[in-house]
This record gives sequence, C-alpha cells and structure tokens, in this order.
Amino acid sequence: MALPDGFLDEIKARIRLSDLVGRTVALRRQGREFAGLSPFKKERTPSFFVNDEKGFYHCFSSQKNGDAVNWLQETQGLSFMEAVETLAAEAGLAMPAPDPEAARKDERRKELAEWNELAQQYFARELNGPRGSEARAYLERRGLSPRDWENFGLGYAPEMRTGLKDFLINKGAKPDELVTAGLLIAPEDGGAAFDRFRGRVMFPIHDPRGRLVAFGGRALSKDARAKYLNSPETPLFHKSHVLYRYPQARTAASDPKSGIRGLIVAEGYMDVIALNRAGLVHAVAPLGTALTEDQIRLLWRAGPEPVICLDGDSAGQRAAGLAAERALPMLEPGKTLRFVFLPDGQDPDDVLKAKGAETLRALVNDTRSLADLVWDREFAAEPLTDPDRRAGFRRRLRALTSKIADPDVREEYKAEFDRRLASAFGRKPARAPWRGRQDASGISDGPPVAETRKLAQARRAPPAVRHLLLAAIEWPELAVSEAETLAELDCGPLDSLRDAILDACSTGQIADHEMLRNSLVRQGHHPVLRKLEAERAPMRASMGGEDADPSSRLNAWRKAAASYMERVEEERIRGEARLLESEALARGDAAEVHQLIAGYKASRRRR
Repeated sequence: MALPDGFLDEIKARIRLSDLVGRTVALRRQGREFAGLSPFKKERTPSFFVNDEKGFYHCFSSQKNGDAVNWLQETQGLSFMEAVETLAAEAGLAMPAPDPEAARKDERRKELAEWNELAQQYFARELNGPRGSEARAYLERRGLSPRDWENFGLGYAPEMRTGLKDFLINKGAKPDELVTAGLLIAPEDGGAAFDRFRGRVMFPIHDPRGRLVAFGGRALSKDARAKYLNSPETPLFHKSHVLYRYPQARTAASDPKSGIRGLIVAEGYMDVIALNRAGLVHAVAPLGTALTEDQIRLLWRAGPEPVICLDGDSAGQRAAGLAAERALPMLEPGKTLRFVFLPDGQDPDDVLKAKGAETLRALVNDTRSLADLVWDREFAAEPLTDPDRRAGFRRRLRALTSKIADPDVREEYKAEFDRRLASAFGRKPARAPWRGRQDASGISDGPPVAETRKLAQARRAPPAVRHLLLAAIEWPELAVSEAETLAELDCGPLDSLRDAILDACSTGQIADHEMLRNSLVRQGHHPVLRKLEAERAPMRASMGGEDADPSSRLNAWRKAAASYMERVEEERIRGEARLLESEALARGDAAEVHQLIAGYKASRRRR
C-alpha cells in the first residue's frame, strides 16, 4: 500500500526517536545528540548516537543507521508496513485506507479480533473455574504451572454447547459475526449456531502483527474425533500464513546481542512451550501441517537460518523432507534451513522431562545443513549397490538442485553434491555397500566401502584428540590463537585433518565455523567430519558448555590439550622404559632393571 505524502513525516513529528530508542538502549545527552553503547555489537566505549532534530540514529561500530521505521525493522524484525503501523498506533494516527471497501474490510477484521480477545478471556476464566479441573490436571501433568498458563494465554473450552456463545452475545456479539470469526459452527440444516470448541485446552494464535486471529484446541476426551482442532479459515486467519507464537519468537530473535540466527520450528503447541521453558524462547510451530512457502518466508524475516526441530521418527523425517523441497526453490545467498532430529522418537517435552533443559538446548543446537538432509535422504532411498541405482541417485540430486532459482546458490549446491559423489563413488566401483546399521530393506545409514578406511582411522583416534580438533573447527579462533600447540599435537590418524585446519586458518580468510568446514569438505575430509560431528554435544560440554565465554572456552581447550600431551609424553617414556627393561633383562642385568624402574618412578613424581 502506498502511503500518502507527509504521512511518515507526521509520524516522526509526533514520536521522539530518543524516547523510542531509549526503551532498550541507555542513552545520555551529549551536546545536541544522545550517546550510548551499540545495541548491535558488544563494546565498552559508546559509538551509538541518536539525533532527535534529524530523526536519525547512527552506529559507528556496526555502520547501521536509519530512522524510527528502520529502528523497529532492525530491533523487532518487523516489515516496513508493520513498523509504520506500529508507529502510527503509538502516534495516535489512523493508517490510511486505500479505498472505502478496504477500510470496511479492515474494520471488520478489527471487530473479529476483538471477539477473539473476549473469547480468550472466557477460556482463561473457565480454566481457573470449577469446570476447568480436568484441564488444570492435564496441564499440571505436562509440568505447567498457573504462571505458565498465564504466560502462554492458555484456557479451557468447557463441554457446553453454547457456553462461549452466550458469553459473547451478552457482550454484544451477533451469532453470524461469531460464525465468521470461526468461534461458532452454523449447522447446514439452518439450526442455531453452537460453540466450535468444547472440552478442549485452548491455545491462542496470533498473526505477525500480534492480533489474536485464531485458536487451537487440544481434546481432553479420548473419544474426541480429532485430538487437535484449529479455527477454520476466516477473513482474519489463514493457517498457511501463520505460525504459533511467531510475534513473541520474532521479538526474542530480533535482539542483535542474542546471537540468534533463526527461529526454532517445532511440531506442535506443547513442543513450543517445552522449548520456551528450556530457555529457547524463539520457538514456533506450524498449525498441524507441514511448513508452507509463506511460513518459510516468515521464518526468514526473523533470521537467515531457522532450525527445523522434529521427532526422529518416520513422520518427522517426512516432514523434514517436505520442508526441504519447499525451501529449495526459495533459497538465496545467506538464507537456508537447518535441521535437528530428536533421538528415539522423543519430542521436546519428553527430553525436557527426562534429561532437563541443558540437554534439550544442546540437542537443538546440534544442527544439520539443508544440503546434508537432501543428500542423506536420497542416499538412503535405496541400496546403491549397482550402477543403475547410483545413476538414479545422481539424477535425483540433479533434479532437486535444478529447482533452486538463485543461480549462485544453485551452482554451489551442484558443486557440493558433485564433490560428495566423487568422494562416495570415485572412478573405482565400490565392492559392496558400507555394512553399518541397516534396516530390514538393507538400507545403510552410512557411506560406501570407499570411505571406511578414513572413518575407521577417525574412530581409532583418542577421544581427546577428536574433541580438540572438533573444537578447533567449531571455533576457528582457537585454531588461530593456539596454532603452535595444535601443530605439536600428536593426532595419529587425524594428522592430515589437523594440518588442513592449520593451513586453512593460516590464510587469515577463515571468519567462522561454516567457512572452515566448507574448506575442509573441499579437501575431501567430509566423511571424517560427519563422524566427528556426532560427538559435538560432549565436545561442547568439555569446553565449558554452549554458553561459555571465549576466554573460558580457550582455557578449557588449553587444559585439555596440555593433559593430552602429558599423557602422550608419559606413554612415550613408559614405552622407552619397557624397551630398555627388556634389553636389560635379556642381558641378565638385574641392577640395571631396578635402576630403570626407579628412574621411571622418579620422573612420574616430578610430573
């Protein structure tokens, strides 16, 4: 919608920028401007300035600047029109309607949202009332407290045919309005309308603008025809355009200091609530269906790398595959999806109850790339034991790659899959498929025989070595600052991987984990990396945890490296002592044997 001339100027005239920014940034007056610490980067000296006269802010550390609209876009993840609407509401200005019909539709949608707000009040009252005892017991069994009920806006629709209807009509609503809002059902035979939601725990659903547009209801009775029931399509609600808890998650992710690169997408309402309780407040869920293209666009508005968190069962695998196929044509440089599969068919609530919040956070942070998902899915589609099947595998990869509209991204995916194909099959045909864990159909979860030698070598490397190298890959700054120590490490079968890490980091062009990993993959280390990355969670724990600050992580790495090098040196001395002892025994020199043993014990005491 085009805004009339002067509308933005009127908004800016009514809202002082320093007041808007000052809600989240501590500002102090400095001449004609206000100064504060950058909200976009960590710093000790203020480099962020706000000028009310110009209605402009500038951050010298990040080079970000703009006006009030830009500020809301940067800090709250709003679109341009959403930011304008927010500011207009604060300034007491009505948004201009493009025509009278559009104004009438907007007014109608506003009325429907108001009935939804009143409906939520009714559901909350019923949850806390005498009829809500069964719903309260259910929520308590799921580990939710009354405070949680309030925080998530939960409620209860009693097993009554016209409970909500009577409540809203007493508030002035008309039955046909409530049918349009999706709160009532109008029988086809022309009978009186009745409540859509009955005997269900209720979850409010908001659109990206924060309006309450629909509800989801979880049945308490085992005999209910549908376990979950959502509002129908209405003038206010289109389920393919909405994500559960999106406004709250977007706000959490929009804090530049949070380091969040994308929202977490779970399967259902209770999964989102479980992730929130574990501290992952940027979680959302589709409404009972697979992710749509519109929902993926919503996710990318809140961050470039949303994480799809699914149960590890067949349904979760199918949902992931469908999300990947829908995302591929839409990929752009810097915009992708990442994936997490929870173990043993568990959902986030199961993990939270059984192993606690820290474990859940570690699992959700251990993600896989979209390229990995596509490759693994097609690799496992059938045993690749003959040329025809391998040709089919190649063709499927090419077909999927061709769907990517952006030419640069398409070319990168093609090159990545070509490298993996060359690594997996090469010129020499594999004698047999890899015999790792196989299901009844003979489908393997691992690579062909051509890769097993490297993988076996990786497994033979001591756990300490695997964790030290994996940490250096995860945080390349460790490899840069501790290059000398890393070069001295005896990594055994992983010496070549260590050397590749050092070579890549020595160029000064490796900025982050992804760049280093891509460099190592290009050098043929992908199979070993896959195996090492399976140990990411224990490695992170050994380095102080996911939230450890860089200095603590550096000290943990140094301590682990020193401990390992000490053990290696001790083993070397012990080996030399055994050899000398054997030679002395062969000569029958008992005194020399005793002397060697005493010397070894003394060296141990000194250490």
